[in-house]
Amino acid sequence: MGSYAEDYSYESFNLLNITETMGNGDPAHHEHEEFYMMCQFITGLILYPIICFPGLIGNILTLVVLSKTNMRNSTNAFLSALAVSDSIKMLNDILYFSVILMLKTDPETANKLFGYIYPYAHFIFNMSGCVSAWLTVSVAVERYILVCHAPKARTMCNRSRAILTSSLVFVVMTGVALPSLWRYRTITVLDTDTNRTVFDIKLTDLWEKKDKLTMYYTWVMNFFRCNIPCVVLVIMNTCIITAVWKTRANKRSNSRQKITFMMIIVILVFTICITPDAIMSTFLGFGYGEEDYLVKGIREFTDTLLALNAAVNFVIYCVFSHKFRQNFNETFCGRRPYKRQTKENVDPFYRRLSDQSNNNVYAFIPLNFNGWIEPDLDKEI
Repeated sequence: MGSYAEDYSYESFNLLNITETMGNGDPAHHEHEEFYMMCQFITGLILYPIICFPGLIGNILTLVVLSKTNMRNSTNAFLSALAVSDSIKMLNDILYFSVILMLKTDPETANKLFGYIYPYAHFIFNMSGCVSAWLTVSVAVERYILVCHAPKARTMCNRSRAILTSSLVFVVMTGVALPSLWRYRTITVLDTDTNRTVFDIKLTDLWEKKDKLTMYYTWVMNFFRCNIPCVVLVIMNTCIITAVWKTRANKRSNSRQKITFMMIIVILVFTICITPDAIMSTFLGFGYGEEDYLVKGIREFTDTLLALNAAVNFVIYCVFSHKFRQNFNETFCGRRPYKRQTKENVDPFYRRLSDQSNNNVYAFIPLNFNGWIEPDLDKEI
């Protein structure tokens, strides 16, 4: 939600000329204020509604499609959990857009909303970011097992285990982000221009101390939310791409190749979108409330990339997954595809398991890269 990163300043909401409780009083601190206000206008009032409203609808449609019976499998369990987490992020960002918009139309109400919701929105930003990051890591690990260790996939990659893993990710990452819920507190301050009392936020006593405990937690939060997932995803994606490249000459199921490629795209998009935030959080994360407006303006765009990542997965599924498109059309357009299977269409690299002479129904198990019989875990995609 507009730079709810670990040390994001409250001033992105504070367009009223109220007393600064966290900012730096140094005139140099305001040197790039015009640049920051321009960045906030572009992101908060233009890019966020363009990204977040379609993104939220896309995530809801994803959940509906993936809930269908023929789509229930381990990979889709992770993708469903990811859609939930991304939807939470989208709602948080829509709230940011709403407050920015209200500051232009009803500043008094917007100020009240800002004062009451910011401490909670800051926690939601961190929680949803951590959850989405580690769910993406889970997807990458599962794809790595399917591609590089297929004989183990039947026992290691199943829907119940995916649901359990997703639940643990939500619980553990919520626990990791929980201390950020007490980072800020709501206060009332005097607006020196209007001589009226308005709402504002301030660091709690614990965070104002800036002791080793808060410093260590800031590092832990940054590393769990972006740095460690980035490193793990780069390694996993490299292994997957290498394995696919080495076996590119093998004739494989075209749908299975597209699924692996789709997962690679999801992971790459996540890595690209989160890397700028990881750099900002690691090198500019401490004392963000005291940083100048140039840094805050840049933060607006790095957080917009995070919103884009949470919104784009539905488009990726539609582009790269025939099964997803098919179920989407059946669910929302009432279109049922015509299916016809003949012996001539049988892939020679598939093994026929049964031949029912009455209706010519065939069942097949695809072979993996190494020639093992691989469980058809991607049939729902």
